[in-house]
Amino acid sequence: MSKIEIRKGEGLEKALRKFKTKLKREGVYDEWKRREFYEKPSQQRRKQREAAKRRERRRRREAE
Repeated sequence: MSKIEIRKGEGLEKALRKFKTKLKREGVYDEWKRREFYEKPSQQRRKQREAAKRRERRRRREAE
């Protein structure tokens, strides 16, 4: 579980902002989005292949 330190006199909005930032940094939001809907193993592999192709295209474009 993620925890944050709240100083005396710190507002609720600022504390929530700190908490959300910490969750994003720890990858909780990404994990939640990934698990929101079931994805078949074949869909996962397809998504990984497409991401690899994008990375390769981007790497080649930067090398030029």
